[in-house]
Amino acid sequence: MRRQRRSSLLLLGVVTVAVVAYSGHSLLSPDHSVRSGPFSGDPLCADVVSGAPEEVLSWQRDGATVAGTASWGEASVVLRCGVEPLPPTPDLCMNVSGVDWVLDEGRLEADGVQVLTTYGRTPAVEVTIEDAPGHAGDVLVDMNRSVRDIPRKSKCLSPGEVP
Repeated sequence: MRRQRRSSLLLLGVVTVAVVAYSGHSLLSPDHSVRSGPFSGDPLCADVVSGAPEEVLSWQRDGATVAGTASWGEASVVLRCGVEPLPPTPDLCMNVSGVDWVLDEGRLEADGVQVLTTYGRTPAVEVTIEDAPGHAGDVLVDMNRSVRDIPRKSKCLSPGEVP
């Protein structure tokens, strides 16, 4: 009986570990819902993450352990370096202190989450802001310090510049 119970507990433990490993999540990590971008291994991403601020909007930096990511305020603000670079888009593009950022207007309309991605830089950096409506500009100013060293290859065009 004891042997069967031990076997059952061992099987349950193995299944739990397999599910956690498969999902890419860690039950012990506060950043379990943050995923790396497909190009997060780019050496410039390590510089972006290490240069990211310790505080954003009065939130302290969380203990993110996923490559190419940082978060603040229990993932209220999330930075992901190494996301897919954006193609030209009609979405709103704004230049904040020399860095172009594109707002995912569809996501904003769908669920109120602000997702901004650098434009014209590789690796691309994405910043998601969930619990701070109206503060995207402040967040981007803070993020620019670590992002502006990624070489700019192109820039957003204003409507007057489109051929």
